[in-house]
Amino acid sequence: MGALGGIRRILGAILLIGMSGTFVELLLLGHDEDSTQLIPLFLLGLGMGAVAWRAFSGSEASTIAVRGVMTLFLMAGLAGVYYHYRANVEFQRESDPSIGGRALLMAVLHAKVPPALAPGIMVQLGLIGLAYTYRYKEN
Repeated sequence: MGALGGIRRILGAILLIGMSGTFVELLLLGHDEDSTQLIPLFLLGLGMGAVAWRAFSGSEASTIAVRGVMTLFLMAGLAGVYYHYRANVEFQRESDPSIGGRALLMAVLHAKVPPALAPGIMVQLGLIGLAYTYRYKEN
């Protein structure tokens, strides 16, 4: 196994740990109240399965599957940041109808529930997953 293969194994392990930790955290936080909140849970489960398949088979099909799921991670993460941000804006405007501009932005970014940038973890995991499959023909 060359250097790239070793790095790939480390990235795969980091990816599996990150996905499983995020999955458990979302379950513990009750991130399953509606169908939209189930999307990251579904994708994390799908991602863990795809990475396990890639790790054990090393097939081109499994690599394509991992890349596809990681692309969905990127899209879901960006959408999640938008939805969390939008929910915080609505809450802040209900609390203080006169708030706007920088004050609104800072209030939204400092809000604890829902954390506006938390879905960014899906983007991070997606990028790690894409790095994991980089030059997959060179094990």
